[in-house]
Amino acid sequence: MNHSSQTNFERYIGIDYSGAETPISSLKGLSVYMADRASLPVEVPPPPSPRKYWTRKGLAEWLVQRLREDRPTLVGIDHAFSFPLRYFEVHHLPPDWPAFLEDFQRHWPTDGDNTYVDFVRDGLRGDGAARSGSPRWHRLTEERAGAAKSVFQFDGQGSVAKSTHAGIPWLLHFRRQLADSVHFWPFDGWEIPPGQSAIVEVYPSLWRHAFPREDRTRDQHDAYSVAAWLRQADLDGKLAQFLSPHITPAERTLAQVEGWILGVM
Repeated sequence: MNHSSQTNFERYIGIDYSGAETPISSLKGLSVYMADRASLPVEVPPPPSPRKYWTRKGLAEWLVQRLREDRPTLVGIDHAFSFPLRYFEVHHLPPDWPAFLEDFQRHWPTDGDNTYVDFVRDGLRGDGAARSGSPRWHRLTEERAGAAKSVFQFDGQGSVAKSTHAGIPWLLHFRRQLADSVHFWPFDGWEIPPGQSAIVEVYPSLWRHAFPREDRTRDQHDAYSVAAWLRQADLDGKLAQFLSPHITPAERTLAQVEGWILGVM
């Protein structure tokens, strides 16, 4: 493993995600911060429109534009990118992440303009009942992270189910739009090729206390902390070790199906 101190990325984007309302709703809880090698993260406002805040759809379009630019960019998004292996077993799905994205979006079309996650939960859209899971199921990375909640726990403080069920179809959108120009870690491999942009799953709780909150809201601070941490780890030459957590070969194989939270060692 080559732990070179060379900086691979030119930009760092931290996204605090929200699964509220619909993909075209203006969401106060959706925050974006961007940094580069020379400067600390600054908030990225949504494109000018009557809406005050970002929408999930608008954010996806903006991110595709950024990732099409010839500037290697590391993007951290705080929702789960995949589900526990138990989900694959129960629904007789191959342990294959790209196939999972396609299958999930067919059953949970939460990227539809006027679709609430709850519309699919309640059987009004899609076929969520055929692709559901238990809050008792956890991914290995969630168990190792300690406090991370199950992707199927919809209610309660800190639950990530809604943002995960809202966000996964947009990961499919990114793959379709950007093809092989973006590396989804660790699904596309544990090492990110030099010069390539990458999208990683993050858990802001790991990092938010490392940076003073100043006058940011919690959502803003989470997005700021992600961008700041990614930048710092890359500049310090420590990113490579976080991209290669100390887990067994069998656990690595599992994590290439279930995903992994960057920073969980």
